[in-house]
Amino acid sequence: MTNPDPRARRVVFFVFLTVFLDLVGFGIIIPLLPFYVRSMRGSAEIVGYIFASFAATQFLATPFLGRLSDRYGRRPVILLSLAGNAAAMVLFAVATKVSLLPLLFVSRVLAGATAGNLSACQAAIADVTRAENRAAAMGRLGAGIGLGMVLGPVLGSSVSHIGAWAPPLAAAFLACADLIGAFFLMPETHVGSARAASAEAAATGPSLAQVLSQRRIVLVLGLYFFTFLYMSNMQVALALLTNQRLAWTQTEIGHVFGLFGLIMLVVQGLLIGRLTVRFGSNRLVFGGSLVSMVGLATIALAHHALPLVGGLVLLGVGLGVVNPSLSSLASDAAGSTRQGTVLGFAQSAGTLARVLGPVLGGVLFARVAGGAPFVGGAIAAVIAAGLALALNATRDAAPATAKAG
Repeated sequence: MTNPDPRARRVVFFVFLTVFLDLVGFGIIIPLLPFYVRSMRGSAEIVGYIFASFAATQFLATPFLGRLSDRYGRRPVILLSLAGNAAAMVLFAVATKVSLLPLLFVSRVLAGATAGNLSACQAAIADVTRAENRAAAMGRLGAGIGLGMVLGPVLGSSVSHIGAWAPPLAAAFLACADLIGAFFLMPETHVGSARAASAEAAATGPSLAQVLSQRRIVLVLGLYFFTFLYMSNMQVALALLTNQRLAWTQTEIGHVFGLFGLIMLVVQGLLIGRLTVRFGSNRLVFGGSLVSMVGLATIALAHHALPLVGGLVLLGVGLGVVNPSLSSLASDAAGSTRQGTVLGFAQSAGTLARVLGPVLGGVLFARVAGGAPFVGGAIAAVIAAGLALALNATRDAAPATAKAG
């Protein structure tokens, strides 16, 4: 069935472009960040704290930005986020140029405080798509993320020979290009009566307490938390682990992150729509979490390149089906007038995990063993699979309850 909203195709395309350029910059930075910190005499724990500083400020800011997107529209929030990201990348480049670790922290705090564009982009897609088409549309958004994660690490590693400042400066340039493109090309999707209804809903709620009173939304928030928990372990510890066990440099690590992004691109860009039609979002989250668990456990045990890359491929497949399915589940649970608010809370659950996960991963890597963060991630993936089962049982119980009543 096609979407009745004539804006849908254009919105999905420009949202794809926005997150693609945004994630190219993200992909440039993430694989190289541990090396920057070590060059400034920081430890694995400091790497975790820097990742956590971004996530902590994002955790505080995302619900607020979600409410703003419900009240004033998606486009202003997306533009604000992109401008903040561009400024943060410039600070990051300066920090690497002068080898100033505190400025590195400041740049990630600024980036986190304005990193609300993903939930606003998800809400924009939800504004113009039917429920049955939403997972496929979210998959295209995920494909933009995946493609950015393919090209970002490769671009970052290819320009790193110019100087430590070159990759973040390239990311700043792309963020500015993203801002200009979104300003001229991104339409507003939350208009008219929908915005008025959302403004009224935002004025009276829903509050966090109201959101937590709904079992299905609580389970979705839990899924976001544990999924991002094991994903953040990979982002923090993978570069450190491969350098420790395989002596990989920035180039090899950039390529393996690019492979991870390629796997997610294929799954989210080509397969997720058909998989959703056949299995449904709940089952995909359950199965994807189990596949991610196997991948993380394989990485934890790997001491050679082939099994480590195999584990990373499994993790990419698992996250590739889980991430867009989570967005679809959250959107379905939110209702039409509070997409931005509930998706903001969902993203905050994920960013809370990204506050705790990097710190936990850095401590486990530094004080226990190189594979310990991935063992912890595998446990989190098992918990996520259990929550997916509970969410499916809740959905199955609803018609029975209605019939009994």
